[in-house]
Amino acid sequence: MSEYRPNVAALVVDGKGKLLVCERIKFPGAWQFPQGGVDQGENLEEALFREVREEIGLQPSQYRVESQKGNYRYKFPPQFKKKGKFKYVGQEQTYYLCRVNEETPVINVMQEPREFSQYQWIWPEEFQPEWLPRFKLEVYRAVMRDFFDVEL
Repeated sequence: MSEYRPNVAALVVDGKGKLLVCERIKFPGAWQFPQGGVDQGENLEEALFREVREEIGLQPSQYRVESQKGNYRYKFPPQFKKKGKFKYVGQEQTYYLCRVNEETPVINVMQEPREFSQYQWIWPEEFQPEWLPRFKLEVYRAVMRDFFDVEL
């Protein structure tokens, strides 16, 4: 077993190229992309479809996957490990660029269990590094550069 938990993340963009960001309900001011762990027996794409449905209410028929890139890794900070909650040292993420269908479906962050308090559509260059916990910053810098040619 890897010491990194497999994880998928969705970069959801609309027809204009605006990017969906969602505010974490438990961490006001922290904005991120829909993402989550890969369950046992799931492949990466199945995990992506499940996470997007669970977190923002979109069905796979409402968007298309345009590209993917993987092997983005970050380690959990020591305080996370001390809680005994994690059996991994961090996460290894695969990011998917997902374009919503022409008529942008309504995003619904009111899913249960609820992960996000609100969402917004931004231009990729509007993403703010201060929205992130420090331990995720380098991954987000790499992702924004790789997918959008944006330097954070």
